Amino acid sequence: MKAWRIILTVAGIGLAAFGAFRLVTQIPPRSLVFLGLWLVVAVIIHDGILAPATVGVSSVLRRSVPDRGRRYLQAALIASAMVTVIALPMIYLRGSQPAVKALLLRNYGANLLTILCCIAAVSLACYLVRVVRDRRTEPRKS
Repeated sequence: MKAWRIILTVAGIGLAAFGAFRLVTQIPPRSLVFLGLWLVVAVIIHDGILAPATVGVSSVLRRSVPDRGRRYLQAALIASAMVTVIALPMIYLRGSQPAVKALLLRNYGANLLTILCCIAAVSLACYLVRVVRDRRTEPRKS
């Protein structure tokens, strides 16, 4: 095994142990139970809803979108889904906390729309670069 793999493995195990130690020593047991419940629900949502939905969307895209553009569309959809899943709780909870907790005072709906537009623009730009490259490398018909 290469030295860098051993170093990264030891560092990862050390960080995980430090995190577990901090969880056990600094978080009340009741909060740990809620954290465990949240983790179990997150796995159920991922494996029961998100992963099958991704496979379903991918099969629809395979039938309806050409090969060259499909990879960029799939990447954009996956990135958009990840960003949306993170933003939805913040959008839902906006205004539910006192002003001291400034994190929930931001306009997450507008921010989500901005990020989704950026993802779409980058994906489209990458696709256009691919189209231009493909046209340059095609053999000319004489």
